[in-house]
Amino acid sequence: MAAVWRAVTRGAAGFIRPVAVKRILGSLSHNPEFVQMFVEEARVGATLDHPNVVQIHDFGTDALGAHYLVMEWVEGVDLGRWSTSYKDAGWHAPWHLTAAIGIESLRGLHAAHERTDPWGNAAPTYHRDVTPGNVLIGLNGIVKIADFGLARAMDRAKITRPEMVKGKTGYVAPELLDDGMEASAQSDLFSLGVVLWEVLAGRSLFKATNDVESLRNVVRCEVPALRDIRPDLPPAFAEVIHRALSRRPHDRFESARDMLRALSRVLRRVAEPTDAEPLGESVALARERLGLPPRDLPPEELVPLRSTRPRPLTPDGGMFVDDSEIIPLIPGKRG
Repeated sequence: MAAVWRAVTRGAAGFIRPVAVKRILGSLSHNPEFVQMFVEEARVGATLDHPNVVQIHDFGTDALGAHYLVMEWVEGVDLGRWSTSYKDAGWHAPWHLTAAIGIESLRGLHAAHERTDPWGNAAPTYHRDVTPGNVLIGLNGIVKIADFGLARAMDRAKITRPEMVKGKTGYVAPELLDDGMEASAQSDLFSLGVVLWEVLAGRSLFKATNDVESLRNVVRCEVPALRDIRPDLPPAFAEVIHRALSRRPHDRFESARDMLRALSRVLRRVAEPTDAEPLGESVALARERLGLPPRDLPPEELVPLRSTRPRPLTPDGGMFVDDSEIIPLIPGKRG
């Protein structure tokens, strides 16, 4: 739906900072529904100021009137690639680090669920698209939730047709499909439960060969016992994941904070460190196994190009105008 590039912002006295620039793919850039979702992402994201949520720096339009987002750049990997690096090496992802990533993800989700408007009134935001690609882990060991493009802010009118299902098919909560219920904290917790189950098991839970079958699997919600796949898991940890994956929303945790506390109780009994330092080290090792460079290209090596005519940001051209200077971008993920 959108492409993300790494870019730089430049200021006085040689100031330079890497950022991410996101824009709707060309084929969708004139679709009013996707444009409104993009605008909603900017509006909601700008109000979510939390260390475990990717921050929005700017929002604007290019020379052709297409919208773009300037966001915090996270140097590291997403949770999907982190998990794949273990799977491809023939290992299980360390459960204690997976639990720590879950805890930090829940901090970000809780901040969105408890969001308030400028007057202090409750204005919860539900992500609706918690997937491995939207959980970012930095080389500094900080975990951040990204991409609130499908978020449902309760203080806005519906921005999509009610019959449309938003979110990756293998991660959407069953009540959003079968029962037609609204998104909630519990639907986000279900999605995170799927993500954590898959990281621990090293395989997909509901994803099938096509979207229709994936959705049927979600509605059936048959979840294999994690400890049959990972006997090394503490029973309490498996119980937390399975509770988050309950078919009925009211059988799940009441809030992200409650699930966070349950995972924290599991880690209290672990001798291995689970703070930012070992998480960051695991990201560095994951990048090595994936064949990625140890670090991204330093910002100062992104030499600006000059042009007498502004050019729009496009997936093909990879350019973005910042003041009068065109800055080359490094192609990033598409999602």
